[in-house]
Amino acid sequence: MRDDRRRKGPSIPTPVAVTSIAGFTLVAALLGLLFVSAQGTLKSRRLELAQKQQELAAIPVPAQNQVQQQDALVADKKARVTALNAALSKRIAWDRVLREFALVLPDDVWLLSLSARAPTSAATTATTTSTGTAGSTSGTSTSSGSLAVGELGFTIDGYTYSHEAVARLLTRLSVIPDLEQVQLEKSEQADLGDRSVVHFKIEANVRAPGATS
Repeated sequence: MRDDRRRKGPSIPTPVAVTSIAGFTLVAALLGLLFVSAQGTLKSRRLELAQKQQELAAIPVPAQNQVQQQDALVADKKARVTALNAALSKRIAWDRVLREFALVLPDDVWLLSLSARAPTSAATTATTTSTGTAGSTSGTSTSSGSLAVGELGFTIDGYTYSHEAVARLLTRLSVIPDLEQVQLEKSEQADLGDRSVVHFKIEANVRAPGATS
């Protein structure tokens, strides 16, 4: 009897055995579920990759000459934009210069003429505006002539009532950012009808584009 018990070994309680088997079964089921889920995800990704590859293959590839033409157009556009920016950087904004001048011109000053000129690459375009009364333009003439770099001219010729008014005008012109080297060429007493006035002529240089004060 003792030999038979030793051969059979210790007995395992039935509830413990059932619990162990159930645990192993549950783990195996979870592993199987995870495996199936991973396989499904992988298959879905493969199908999506194949679809994207088909879409990519369906995109028409442009011909080499079309690509070269597009590159040439892009390069030409870039060159034109660069040339335009370079030209604009050297352009004098006459509208701004005249607007600044009109803002500082006193009410007791009226002009006979105003001229402004600026150099170009080979020649200079000179614009002369003649005025009959202050603030009213009677005529405009444009002429061309050779002008060296740096000879940017701005000249006004007019009348006022006193030399003090001429000095005040000089002071106002000197604060215009686009004008420099403002100087009085002449200021003399003159008779205008039956009234004594002061005839003056003032010259200045227009600041070159990009120059600083």
